[in-house]
Amino acid sequence: MTEKRPSQEDLVTHFSSRLAFETDVSDVHAQMEQDVKFALVDVRGQSSWDQGHAVGAIHLPHAEIAARAKEEIPIDVPVVVYCWGPGCNGAHKGALNFAQLGYQVKEMIGGFEYWAREGYPVESAAGPVIRAKDPLTVPISDINCDC
Repeated sequence: MTEKRPSQEDLVTHFSSRLAFETDVSDVHAQMEQDVKFALVDVRGQSSWDQGHAVGAIHLPHAEIAARAKEEIPIDVPVVVYCWGPGCNGAHKGALNFAQLGYQVKEMIGGFEYWAREGYPVESAAGPVIRAKDPLTVPISDINCDC
């Protein structure tokens, strides 16, 4: 079976589109450190939020976005959504809900799983959660992965 090779134009379009719709935990954390204005939104349910979430995130379950978003997040503020991790499509649902309301929105790939695994600030209903960096997801001896 011969596979059609994508053209350079198709490749550029595909990967440019992905970067327009997705960001990763390292980039989100860097933007937070630089005080870039955006809303980081955790779209999971209450028990998941209580178990742990990114420090600085807003809790807005995807089923409640249509009813609550415009009251809580100005329409001109870019939004980054996350859910549990790569095996969950809750962030897709949340991003779609925000897009339907007219927000500029990106999905944080890796979700809460990679946020926590990379050692970024986490808190639970009980307070701060301290986790070691996971050497399978982030360099231990450097500030970032230089991606």
